[in-house]
Amino acid sequence: MPAFDFIAVDTEGRRQKGVLDGDSARQIRQQIRDKGWLPVSVEPAANEQTREEKTGLMQSRKGLGAYELALVTRQLATLIQAGIPLEETLKAVARQTEKPATQSLLLAVRGKVLEGYPLAQSMAGFPRAFPDLYRATVSAGEKSGHLDLVLQQLADYTESRYTTQKQIQGAMIYPVILTTLAILIVVGLLAYVVPDIVKVFKNSHHELPALTRGLISLSNGVKSAGPYLLVLMIIGGWLGKRFVKTDRGRYALDRLLLKLPLVGRMVKGANSARFASTLSILSKSGVPLVEGLHISASVSSNWLIRDAIKEAAIKVTEGGSLSHSIEKCGYFPPMMVQMLRSGETGGELDEMLGRSATMQEKELSSLITTLVGLFEPMMLLVMAGVVLMIVLAIMLPIVSMNNLVH
Repeated sequence: MPAFDFIAVDTEGRRQKGVLDGDSARQIRQQIRDKGWLPVSVEPAANEQTREEKTGLMQSRKGLGAYELALVTRQLATLIQAGIPLEETLKAVARQTEKPATQSLLLAVRGKVLEGYPLAQSMAGFPRAFPDLYRATVSAGEKSGHLDLVLQQLADYTESRYTTQKQIQGAMIYPVILTTLAILIVVGLLAYVVPDIVKVFKNSHHELPALTRGLISLSNGVKSAGPYLLVLMIIGGWLGKRFVKTDRGRYALDRLLLKLPLVGRMVKGANSARFASTLSILSKSGVPLVEGLHISASVSSNWLIRDAIKEAAIKVTEGGSLSHSIEKCGYFPPMMVQMLRSGETGGELDEMLGRSATMQEKELSSLITTLVGLFEPMMLLVMAGVVLMIVLAIMLPIVSMNNLVH
């Protein structure tokens, strides 16, 4: 059934654009009228190849978000499990979404499926929307004949990943806001409040305490050099961002993150959980271990850990055990290594991988909660210390002058 691009005006006078399937433009106009809209333009959609190229270009710049991918996967799994043909499932999910870009993407995938390509191969043209892990798992489900079950596992995985991502983002919002406000308050005090208060001491012939002189110097420095420092920080941030985009810069940043005390532990925990959960779902889907290791390496956010997993894959190819291979790199916790060793011995590697992932996710969540809980009182203590120093720097000259009078 051919597709048509349409432009219409809804009941509130807003312009609506989209894609509909129908036998003719007349039928499409009738579908639009049935919605209560006024059709403005109905034209045959560009051929599937052109649409795929346009959508692929768009998705290469911005892939599907974690929530959107989880939602699409759950809808696909539900409809396929209900026995609905794949092409009808893709069409229904495309109509369900409210984003034109996602709708075009799913219709482009459906077009490839109608041409006879497998679902995983149809998704291969959009690697930013459907990552390697996703496509490899779908391919394994198609080959085994259990695509519905595999999609259910993928849906659980993507939803769990989205939940963890939102938890980390939510936990970071409060510390970032509090830190920003604290810095702005201190800079405001030094630049505008302190100069008006301490200028009364400038006409005094008495020697000011060292703390007061230091505060005056700091205040003058913030007021005079503040704008230049801000510009330098912006330029430095821009140059740092460009440097991190290079291979050398990315390795330097990842190496630094692993060396930081608490940050390094969080990075290792997050990547360990992602590695174990990815390899678990691939193993359950029937993907060979070596191929699963290469895919698990590609989803790692730290390049040093990614390279270590690839090295482990090479050792496994040469006949080594997985647990021994990842133990040598030193980035994975001993408990996880021991669980994998037990899984290899008992023939339950995929089960132990799943348990390891769950354990690491809980440990990471507990660590984040603890750090956020400690951050608030620590920030309050720091702010109290800064304010105390400012108050002492102002009060000491006053007390000194008062003693001289008496």
